[in-house]
Amino acid sequence: MSTSQGRPSPYERLRADAEAGRVEEVIVAVPDLQGRLQGTRLSVPYFLDEAASPKDPTESAGSHPAESGGGFGACVYLLASDVEMDTGPGYAIDAWNIGFGDFSLRPDPATLRTPPWDEGTALVLADAVWPGGEPVEVAPRQLLRTQLDRLATDGLRAYSGTELEFLVFRESYREAWNRRYNGLETATSYNVDYSLQGLAEIEPVARRIRREMVRAGLSMETARAECHPGQYEIVFRYDEAMTTCDNHVFFKNGAKEIAAQEGVALTFMPKFDEGEGNSCHIHLSLRGADDSAVLADPDADGGMSELMRHFVAGQLACLADFALLMAPNVNSYKRLQPGGFAPTGITWGRDNRTCPVRVVGSGHSLRIEHRVPGGDANPYTATAAAVAAGLYGIENRLPLPEPHTANALADPSVPRLPSTLTEALHRWENSEIAAKVFGEAVVGHYAQAARAELAAFESAVTDWERVRGFERL
Repeated sequence: MSTSQGRPSPYERLRADAEAGRVEEVIVAVPDLQGRLQGTRLSVPYFLDEAASPKDPTESAGSHPAESGGGFGACVYLLASDVEMDTGPGYAIDAWNIGFGDFSLRPDPATLRTPPWDEGTALVLADAVWPGGEPVEVAPRQLLRTQLDRLATDGLRAYSGTELEFLVFRESYREAWNRRYNGLETATSYNVDYSLQGLAEIEPVARRIRREMVRAGLSMETARAECHPGQYEIVFRYDEAMTTCDNHVFFKNGAKEIAAQEGVALTFMPKFDEGEGNSCHIHLSLRGADDSAVLADPDADGGMSELMRHFVAGQLACLADFALLMAPNVNSYKRLQPGGFAPTGITWGRDNRTCPVRVVGSGHSLRIEHRVPGGDANPYTATAAAVAAGLYGIENRLPLPEPHTANALADPSVPRLPSTLTEALHRWENSEIAAKVFGEAVVGHYAQAARAELAAFESAVTDWERVRGFERL
């Protein structure tokens, strides 16, 4: 089937690539709770004839969609597990209680692309659906889609961009693992923020990442070294919010694969050591159904429309309650501490990088930059949180306080963000706004993910404890 413009559809292009010998396999992947890609390789004929062939699941009553076409079966625990792939009770999906059965991964043809670093392979992202065809509501992609659908009801569309930072080390992933990630050597020796020198050892892998992402269809805007030794940032052009998040997980997965092939290691973790952390600033704007710049009003104070003022006010009102969706791990909060260049309070400012919500741009580019998420953020849940917060402000016509014009990091009068995962979990579980906006199942599911993370951390013995207590206690 061709597109409405007469161009070949993604699957027609895939079939042509397969017949020409350019593609042999298709990876069907679903973004998990951590924003990682989990999936399976399928032969191209099987993918096109079975997984990519949609059918009404009611045609075969009681059968799995993967068996009746239009999906591929995958175990339900993929969306109910922690970083170690451990699952258990407490999630909205109780894998043990339902016998580790399957849901169906339904490919989204709009996400099909060929990673240059994986020759002969195509990759497509999928949505998780239950046997009856209902979406799995706790799936990160569905979480975002639900909020975007709410926007669409009001005639609005969200556009976003994510800015991911990462650290590059000279050791391979295997060497880093064997060292338990201690004593690693960064690819640069000192602060190279904006520098054009001192990048000889980081540039080969960074150049390959840039080039191969562009070859895969991403539109790069900028790339530069950052503050922490070995730190780098690549920024890709904004797009509709779902597309941006899809590109984000594709980039993050691919960057690690390229690094491994180059014999080096890179990490997106928010806080690797006591130096500068890895952020993931999210830029978010809204447009009308007619593509109008609904956030801008050239005649208003600061060029911000009344809609935008409510939208920003909603960010502030919900930030503490929704922090868990933006900072989901113990390490997330090591970055959000005083003394670093990451937000610690709840306020907003016009082009003020010390605020968690920074307003920048004008006209169609007028937007917020959400500075809370780190490199570990799941882009779908973080963006869903920002969209939901903005809608809360719009629907309740929340007033916007005056912008912060000074250093918000050093102002004790600014209300504080949650400073630990425990505090963020408490705010999330007890939030009436979260329950109303996301539903009790989603709140409980992501609360369990946080509890699993905390339980793992609290049972671990750290290097800090050994240095502090081995000899002196």
